[in-house]
Amino acid sequence: MNRRTFLLRSTGLAAAGLLSRSLVRAQTSGPSAAPAGAKPAAAPAPSGPPVTEFKPLRRNTGYFTGRGGTIGWLASPSALVVVDTQFPDTAAAFFSGLPGRGKRSLDVVLNTHHHFDHTSGNPVFKPVTRTIVAQANVPKLQFAAAEEKGTLAEQVFADTTFASAWRHDAGDEVVTAQYFGPAHTNGDAVVMFEKANVVHMGDLVFNRLYPYVDGPGGASVRGWVRRLEEIHGSFPSDAIYLFGHGSTQFGVAGKRDDLLVMRDLLTAMLEHVQKGISAGRKKEQIMALDNLPGFPDFHVPPPNRLSGILGTVFDELSAPAS
Repeated sequence: MNRRTFLLRSTGLAAAGLLSRSLVRAQTSGPSAAPAGAKPAAAPAPSGPPVTEFKPLRRNTGYFTGRGGTIGWLASPSALVVVDTQFPDTAAAFFSGLPGRGKRSLDVVLNTHHHFDHTSGNPVFKPVTRTIVAQANVPKLQFAAAEEKGTLAEQVFADTTFASAWRHDAGDEVVTAQYFGPAHTNGDAVVMFEKANVVHMGDLVFNRLYPYVDGPGGASVRGWVRRLEEIHGSFPSDAIYLFGHGSTQFGVAGKRDDLLVMRDLLTAMLEHVQKGISAGRKKEQIMALDNLPGFPDFHVPPPNRLSGILGTVFDELSAPAS
């Protein structure tokens, strides 16, 4: 038995106890706000219990906010499907409070990508879910990130993967997942509830927040721009779009054209860095920017993510052509 298989099995067995303990903690804790769009490096012990909310949408779908990436859900009389899993405490709160679940287990859990704030609830869901699905690159990216942080024993990985597309008939709904190429990471999936016309973008969109760009995880800012344009042209204009993170003002649900706002921000970052490189400026000089001009909805007081993003863009644009 290899190391990964051992971890999958042993963590799955241990998760049954984690579920019951997490449910107790989530149900007996009081509310406390968490920063919007925070991207923890791992799954730290929370300083206080988060505010959680279920928001129904249409045709038995909705979304859940708590701590970490937005959870999307389908809870129909014939199917239960969940997109992303946040952290153990909020995953447990979600499972116990999911409208329309009753006492049923979940049919499918999808991870839009490998980051800890989207997958750390996997151990909670594993014992009560038939299958966990992700793009084929996600388990190895999750493994590498966890190995670096020393959190391998806490991981549960997808047991069903796909290269470019996945489809599931969920009662009277059809759920699909598609991979368009490197962007925020090298494993981002776009999930759609087709009949409800709801699209979960994962972290391909940070709604009016400076994004997290995971260079070690295979991110490509130039690719991210292309992915958003392709997705914008591939999905309906009247769909409800769910985003991994959103600012307090704009939230985590929006419209298709919000994808182009994100595209324009990334394009402006690329242009800013390329202009600096062409002028012979050093990396540190290019990174020294408090907020990106022309995008006031994204502005937050420094220190913020912008400097780090510009550094990652610099590295991408300066890399030798392969």
